[in-house]
Amino acid sequence: MNLVQRVQGILLKPKATWPVIDAEPADAASLYKNYVMILALIPAVASFIGLSVIGLGMFGVNFRVPIVAGLANMVVGYVLSLVMVFVLALIIDAMAPTFEGTKSQISALKLSAYASTAGFIGGIFSLLPSLSVLGAVAALYGIYLIYLGLPVLMKCPPDKAIAYTAVVVICAIVGGFVIAWVLALLTPSPARVGMGTGMGLVGDAVAAVQQLATAKA
Repeated sequence: MNLVQRVQGILLKPKATWPVIDAEPADAASLYKNYVMILALIPAVASFIGLSVIGLGMFGVNFRVPIVAGLANMVVGYVLSLVMVFVLALIIDAMAPTFEGTKSQISALKLSAYASTAGFIGGIFSLLPSLSVLGAVAALYGIYLIYLGLPVLMKCPPDKAIAYTAVVVICAIVGGFVIAWVLALLTPSPARVGMGTGMGLVGDAVAAVQQLATAKA
């Protein structure tokens, strides 16, 4: 599997790519090593650069997260993103019988991993904190990817795919907010360095939006 070709395929030709993914032999280790762990670096590193190197400009003041805190944010965010892919796969697999699908842990992990592509790639917008919301918008494409992938990988009837997708998305949103909350606790805000409570809330919100871009739709 060529990484670049797979990213292009799942983003640009998902209907044709999902059957190819379904037919491929795979295991959790190879999916993580060759795909998830690589792409998950994009939002993690971009967020670190955006918050700790470039900084957040607000009302004529540029705020940068201290390097140590930024590194902690990057590492924790990266690990939580990897965990989220696995947890979402467990949810997809567990819900399969409810929507007349077929349980398969590896198929569920394939679906979770490859549907996360849009969110991972969209994480590049975190290089500029003011554009990080675009990463969250890009991640919404993952909803469509899940919708197309469920009937192929989890063998659910097409008419059940919308409801199945809705349940998966709700779980992904909850998981995304948990990740954002944890990272907000680790990310110093301007309020914590004497710049005012209101600005602190903005800083935490920006950190949350950046990490929500890596959440699985």
